[in-house]
Amino acid sequence: MTFTKDLVLLLKPYYWVNILMSISYIVAKRAPFICNYLWTYLFQQEDQCELDGRETEILFFLLIVVMIRTRKTGSVTMINYLTASFMYTKIANLGLWFYNDIRLGLIYSVFFILVALLLPEPTYSGPEKVVYFRTENALDEELEKDKRVNWLVTFYTVWNPACVNYAPIFAELSNEYALPNLKFGKLDVGRFPKIGQKYHISDSSFSRQLPTTILFRQGKEVARRPYADSKGKLVKFYFSADNVKAGFDLNNLYKECRETPIKPIKSGEQKKKD
Repeated sequence: MTFTKDLVLLLKPYYWVNILMSISYIVAKRAPFICNYLWTYLFQQEDQCELDGRETEILFFLLIVVMIRTRKTGSVTMINYLTASFMYTKIANLGLWFYNDIRLGLIYSVFFILVALLLPEPTYSGPEKVVYFRTENALDEELEKDKRVNWLVTFYTVWNPACVNYAPIFAELSNEYALPNLKFGKLDVGRFPKIGQKYHISDSSFSRQLPTTILFRQGKEVARRPYADSKGKLVKFYFSADNVKAGFDLNNLYKECRETPIKPIKSGEQKKKD
């Protein structure tokens, strides 16, 4: 199902345009018709249809960088891998075009800027049941308001690629599992760094804790991913839907919450509490 969804997403202009830009140089070099027309006919240059040693080195270096960066961002689907690699592949292509001919580099630069301005990355637009905590005290207030409610809360930043990749997964999980006593929430630790400090989540650009998802029961933290082991070392966690379901035992938690729904407090009982 995930692979099918990825194929549908690839039909969106953002993806296929960026794919074309990412492979533009090597295709232009290796496709005889394009190469002969571009360099021989337009720019009157000979013997340009083979990659030289420097170009090959750049492409190998690019491959290594993409593999490292996609691993660090926790990419778990084809779309995640592509999105994480686009910037690096396009910058490498920009360098290659300038290396070959400054005029071609300038033309590619124009396309680079236009694509960045006119084709932003598509965001998740499907149904979700996520509560966004907009103030610094909102999460604590919700946890204290009714401790019968279980909260699965994701701490994120808007600029982190792993958080961006995880957003649609978390939204879909919320739509599938949310109940009156099992709620899903999100809090931006880039906007509220004190909350990040309270829950020991770093929001630095080098942080390996973004995103972090925490399960609260009875107003207390009972599980988080990623978590630190007994030696204080962070255990890597890949935020796929299946991993999140398994990591927080969502199926059993959902079953438990359905079997023990929250009973509404009667007005008389509420007055006694007050």
